[in-house]
Amino acid sequence: MSDALSLTAAAAAARIRAGELDPAELWNGYRARAAADDLNCFTWVAADGAPPDVDRETPLAGVPVAVKDLFCTEGVPSQAGSRILRDYRPPYTATSVALLTGAGAPLLAKTNQDEFAMGSSTENSAYGPTLNPWDRTRVPGGSSGGSSAAVAAGSAPWAIGTDTGGSIRQPAALCGIVGLKPTYGAISRYGMIAFASSLDQCGPLTRDVTDAALMLGAMAAQDPCDSTSLGLPGAIELPSRADLRGVRLGVPEELTGEGIEPGVLASFEETLDRARELGATVEPCRLPHAPHALSAYYLIAPAEASSNLARYDGVRYGYRADGAGDLLSMYTRTREQGFGAEVKRRIMLGTYALSSGYYDAYYGRAQKVRTRISSDFRTAWERFDFVATPTAPSVAFELGAKTADPLAMYMNDVCTVPMSLAGIPAISIPSGLSEGLPVGFQLAGPAFSESALLEAAFALEQSIGFDAAPWRTAA
Repeated sequence: MSDALSLTAAAAAARIRAGELDPAELWNGYRARAAADDLNCFTWVAADGAPPDVDRETPLAGVPVAVKDLFCTEGVPSQAGSRILRDYRPPYTATSVALLTGAGAPLLAKTNQDEFAMGSSTENSAYGPTLNPWDRTRVPGGSSGGSSAAVAAGSAPWAIGTDTGGSIRQPAALCGIVGLKPTYGAISRYGMIAFASSLDQCGPLTRDVTDAALMLGAMAAQDPCDSTSLGLPGAIELPSRADLRGVRLGVPEELTGEGIEPGVLASFEETLDRARELGATVEPCRLPHAPHALSAYYLIAPAEASSNLARYDGVRYGYRADGAGDLLSMYTRTREQGFGAEVKRRIMLGTYALSSGYYDAYYGRAQKVRTRISSDFRTAWERFDFVATPTAPSVAFELGAKTADPLAMYMNDVCTVPMSLAGIPAISIPSGLSEGLPVGFQLAGPAFSESALLEAAFALEQSIGFDAAPWRTAA
């Protein structure tokens, strides 16, 4: 069984289709690992018993999937890391999850996260922090830290997360796995519990680039339940590129200088050297408004959150505080007790940014910066195929190191937020180690360039040859 659990998802699916691996055996092995989780990766694990029936001929062929707790799953707790949704069991399933299960991937578990996806460390969960499998004294990143840690630890073959400002890519980097944020609209948001609707996007967290391509191909589709969904212009094939000849990489000086740890920067430079060896041209490029991206993001995202989270009032579903004497007291008590400190902080920031007399000065100006950032990327695509940056400015930091300093925590998104504001795809692949901890390398491309992006990432991945030690040790 340990050999089967060491397989990538794509390899396991191929063996199942060939009749060389029993999907029930794979399911039971992963379910046992998830149930024995000691990293606090999961908020719910499928019950022991008969494994789900799967069609061996489906694209995902019975390889189980872990799902971030931000996705609604019918009859299964969907709590968004928040006390205010404790034990909430939706009457429907998110489209992205339904597409995965329909393609043959049974639901293995729900994964821990920062509350309502607000955080970069998975320390803001009402269900306790998740630990990094490389070093249990450190964070796994966030907000999709449970998904990332589960894949890195070998407790799940692959998982899905959400990325609003970097919440797939940053934890992927800190846990030494692959994380892909697709183009905004490539995957339906229907059934994702909303944080910031103009930024939220679903994506894969996997052991390698091939698995990310396989999962993306199963989820990307236009959905009549989500008016912003477009799908992708063509089918996603499994990547096979062996070189980067003809590929032009731009390296923005605004995202590769001050604030990046020396070890992270050294790994980044080594990966650029590999890209050159594979035939790519690597040149400096400019994203002049990128330094303002973080400020714009932390106005736009909280503003949208303040609107989206207004629905949690203790009336229709979720937690309701006891002892309220009237309706207003019930609202205020419920929100005071149900929301955590970071969620309250962002609701207040967003409400202030949208308030009369401040809307144009804050929210309106942030939207103008967002437009400028998108324009910067369009200019970059005239000369370059992809932009390359470190994924995160540091390796995984110690638990509690930044919880008392929100600005220090927000800086973890400095390299990922510009791509989110522009709505373009970006992928993080592990590029090596610094101080014994994983470092992520980020590639971003034009909208709907996922196929080309995956091919380039695959070529680099094969050259780097990163060994995801935690799950090999666990196997």
